[in-house]
Formats: sequence, C-alpha cells, structure tokens
Amino acid sequence: MNWNRYIKDYQSYLRIERGLSKNTIENYGFDIERLCLFLENKKIDVSPLKITDEIVQQFIYEVAKEVNPRSQARIISGLKSFFNYLVFEDYRNDNPLELIETPKTGRKLPDTLSIQEIDSLIAVIDLSSNEGERNRAMIETLYGCGLRVSELVSLKISDLFFEEGFVKITGKGNKERFVPVGKFAQRYMEIYQKEIRCNLTIKKGFEDTLFLNRRGGQLTRAMVFTIIKTLALKVGLKKNISPHTLRHSFATHLLENGADLRSIQLMLGHESITTTEIYVHLDRSFLKEVMYSFHPRK
Repeated sequence: MNWNRYIKDYQSYLRIERGLSKNTIENYGFDIERLCLFLENKKIDVSPLKITDEIVQQFIYEVAKEVNPRSQARIISGLKSFFNYLVFEDYRNDNPLELIETPKTGRKLPDTLSIQEIDSLIAVIDLSSNEGERNRAMIETLYGCGLRVSELVSLKISDLFFEEGFVKITGKGNKERFVPVGKFAQRYMEIYQKEIRCNLTIKKGFEDTLFLNRRGGQLTRAMVFTIIKTLALKVGLKKNISPHTLRHSFATHLLENGADLRSIQLMLGHESITTTEIYVHLDRSFLKEVMYSFHPRK
C-alpha cells in the first residue's frame, strides 16, 4: 500500500514547516496508522492516493463503535489534515474526508483543584526521600507557573531567571515565553537544586535539565502522571487529576482573583484567546461579581 513514505513526508512537513511538537506529530501518526490497520484487517489494498470516501466512511463507522465522540472527532481531524497535505502537495485532487462531519462533543470543562486540595497533595509527599523534595518542587512549579507537563520535564537550569522573577518556557512549536515564577515555586526549585540534584550522578546530555530521575536522566511525562496520581490516591481525592489539572487550577485561581484573560493567555502560551476563554465558564459566580463591581449600569 506504500503508506509509510507519505506518512514520513507528512510528519516532516508537520515538524519543519508547521513547527509542531514531537508529541503532536506522533498523535497525528497514530490516527493514520489506525486507518492502515483497518485496511489491513479488511484486506483492502489501496494507497493513500487512491483511497475513496466510501472506504474512509466505513473506517469512521468502525471507529465510532469503539471510541467516544471526542476521540472520534480527533481522529477525523487528524486524517483531514493528512489528506489536506496530500492535496496541497498535488498527490491527490480531493480530500476523502471532505464531506464527513465531525461529531459534536460540546466543550468539556477541565477539572480544577482548590487551594486546600493542592496543599493536601503537597502535604502527603514523603520529604525524607530525595524524590520527595523533587516531587514537591515539580508540583509547586506546575501550579505556580501553569506549565504543561512536557514543558516541566524539559525545563533547563539555564531557563531560570530568579533574580528577574521569570522562567523561560519552550512550549508547543518551540515557541518561547517568559512566565513569572512565584516565591513558593522558586524556593522549592532552589532547595531541590542545592540539596538533592547536586548529589546525583548526571547522565551525559542532561547536565542542564532541571528535574531528573534517580538515574540522572530526564523524567518522562508518564512518570509525572504517575507521581500525581499516587499522591491523589493518598489524599483520597475523588477527582480524576493529572499534571494538566494543576495548569487548569493555576489559570482558574488567577481568573477568580481578578487577572485578565489576556495576561492568562500569555502565561499559558495559548496561541488563541478562545482556548483561554474556557476558564470563564468555570465559575459563573465570579463573573457576576465582576459585572456588579465594574459595569456602570450594575
């Protein structure tokens, strides 16, 4: 079927011309590989240049049986992007997903933690271990700076500008931004650096990476997820939380305390303010207070 060549060319396009992150590119690849697996199972021998909208519709119908509407929408979006690339490069004249509608999923509001719940998570960390000091610093950094987990694990010591009160973050598409760092996050990052990290045997290539595993290498995203899930179980939190929950909480608490959306957008590194606007829906009582406080005809 010769899909591999086109998939690799497409991933190069996403990396070089669109500047997407490795994780995003991999996710696009998974969607195409899922279609390839479907073709293999159904013994359909067709190239990406000749596949028809009927075959793709059959694949989407099969997918709809297995995944929720949100995942289905993501797969359709990923495949549309791939075939749009083939059209753009003149490999095809049409996109076989052009007439396929994306299922309506609604806007899912993110889970958030209260300040008390965040304090509880930090309180159950075992600070008698080296990993405990590291984990406290990581959680304070996730919440104190509103970072994505990928931004946390790739944070460099050379990105820390504590005297100026900022950290430099490399976000999606290698876009850089400066985020203010609070006194709690700064304090625990410094403790980790001076008391724990300096005693590790650091692997070559990770000398500038801030948060390290016990073997002196870079932490994985999955490891950070596991750490936070384990702490949530210890506390007895019923919410389904992840590192991203701390990022959501950062934005929500800023908004509730009077920060404007544009400032939050810049700190989170959202390309569009419509992404940031989801936080407006989290606390409608706060919106009423804003209107009654500031509108001339309250």
